[in-house]
Amino acid sequence: MPGMGGRMSTVIKAKISRLLDRAEDPGETLDYSYQKQLESLQNVKKGIADVVTAKKRLQMQSQKLEQSVVKLDTQARQALSAGNEDLARVALERKNVAQTELQSLDQQVAELEQQQEKLTESEQKLRTKIETFRTKKEVIKAQYSAAEAQVRISEAATGVGEQMADVGLAMQRAVDKTEQMRARADAVSELEAAGTFDDLTALGPGQDDIDRQLSALSSSTQVDDELAKMKAELGTGSGGADAKQLEEGQGA
Repeated sequence: MPGMGGRMSTVIKAKISRLLDRAEDPGETLDYSYQKQLESLQNVKKGIADVVTAKKRLQMQSQKLEQSVVKLDTQARQALSAGNEDLARVALERKNVAQTELQSLDQQVAELEQQQEKLTESEQKLRTKIETFRTKKEVIKAQYSAAEAQVRISEAATGVGEQMADVGLAMQRAVDKTEQMRARADAVSELEAAGTFDDLTALGPGQDDIDRQLSALSSSTQVDDELAKMKAELGTGSGGADAKQLEEGQGA
């Protein structure tokens, strides 16, 4: 599908960038950059050392050629004094060749000296830059550490952090449950004060309030009937005497 690949690539890059941002430690990044700059400085120093070594090697060859020029000049004079003009000519030709090589070496040495000066100047600038970077790096690391500590303290104090957020949720749940339990306790107390629970306990199994009233009325009628019967029995025969004796005994 046209454009789908590019869109997917953008989404993947965005997610990877977000993961890298979370994993990146500014202190470690700064230390790594500082280490790479030190490596660059070491490479510049090595380059200067190589240039100086090459220059010293050319200077040694130049000294040998100078000695050779002096020697050939002396040999040419000696051969000419001895009347050997051909030998003197050969010595002078070699002298000219040595002088040409000497001039070339001198030019190469001069170029190496210029290169050495440029590298030395670059090394000094780079050293200053690295030292400035090191100072800034330590300042930034200190500021980041202070800011990070401040964030942790603020999150702990305000409950913004994940752990404190969980604690806050648990506390809220506890408050909600406590309020719910208090509401139930108040409701139970109110029902108990209204006598609801007494009425409920007075009822027998399978009885409602009407059944309870009818049962109480039936019980009262039965008691009245039994009381009247007992009075009738006590009022005739020896029952009256027994009742009288019972009353006297109770009075005594």
